[in-house]
Amino acid sequence: MDSESLFDLAKSRQPADRERLLLAIADLCDSPHAVPAMKSPAIQGLLSSIFMSLVVEAERDIRHRLSAKLASADWAPNALVNVLALDDIEIARPVIAMSPVLHDLDLVRLLVEATIEHQIEVARRPCLSQAVIGAILEQAEPAVMTALAGNHTAELSPADMEELVEASRQIAAMRTPLSQHPKLTGQLAKRLYLWVGLALRQGLADRFRLDVAILDEALAASVAEAHNGVTTDAAPRTSRAGEREAMEHRLIDKLHAAGQLRPGYLVRALREGRLGLFCTALAVLGRFEPEQVQATLDSDRPELLALACAAVGIDRSVFPDILDMARNLNDGRPGGGAEGARKASVAFAPVSPEVAGAAFRQAARSLAPA
Repeated sequence: MDSESLFDLAKSRQPADRERLLLAIADLCDSPHAVPAMKSPAIQGLLSSIFMSLVVEAERDIRHRLSAKLASADWAPNALVNVLALDDIEIARPVIAMSPVLHDLDLVRLLVEATIEHQIEVARRPCLSQAVIGAILEQAEPAVMTALAGNHTAELSPADMEELVEASRQIAAMRTPLSQHPKLTGQLAKRLYLWVGLALRQGLADRFRLDVAILDEALAASVAEAHNGVTTDAAPRTSRAGEREAMEHRLIDKLHAAGQLRPGYLVRALREGRLGLFCTALAVLGRFEPEQVQATLDSDRPELLALACAAVGIDRSVFPDILDMARNLNDGRPGGGAEGARKASVAFAPVSPEVAGAAFRQAARSLAPA
């Protein structure tokens, strides 16, 4: 695409043209001749501003394609890559797996802030450093530990391998990848032998030339202890409750802090079926109490939702689609039917956003729990 075409797209406010511009810039920056210039601080600042302003309101498919394009780019803006890494897992996966822009601190932050699916992708990332491995071992999430056990390129120390083998006593899924791990030692193989099935025991014995007779005696003693009521197995920890909701809060906070949280994001969230993200974004944009926004969504008064949307700059013509999508995602709520939708249109009276916001807060007090 030539520079004149890019200029025309930049002047357009149509969503389709904005998305074409986003991908066109990514293609342009991917040129070998352009890459050195892309790394200059001035260009980096400009790129970050352009990308962030466009990607926030881009459709899911565009964000997915952008993530794939930027996954291996060492010039990609750090803020943008971190936002993509916190997106839905299918969008986040390429950048988590490959992006050279993600540093150890970014990866550790994902382990703390993101969902289990995101954490698993971090654990699978090639050549994980000691800092990231340490964070995974400290959290000890079974699924993430299992992914780490299967990552043969991770910089695992002998102590790390010992900790993984010990964890496999409780987490059965770790045993197969550990039995095939290139850093497994003969001493650790003897311990692992006691916890694996027959096929894996034979493989360990052949690989490390283990004395099967002695190990089988130890195995028999362990079985006898288990039958006598002494068991070493424990149920693995479950994933953290509400982790997706917490991640969505952090994503909205990041976008808001960067000045990239805009009304169009509300529509995008609903189109993608993410009602919780819509609720959080609306609360942050309007400086509303989240409980009041949630209570409004669960009420039979769609006019209150209309007031909240009017307060953050949503146009009257867009609100019917917002109401329909919210109802489809929330078991028909906010209720009120067609009459409620008609009342909601009145909320878009010619008043300032500040007045609409004040009216929402006043009316919503009667809905939210004390």
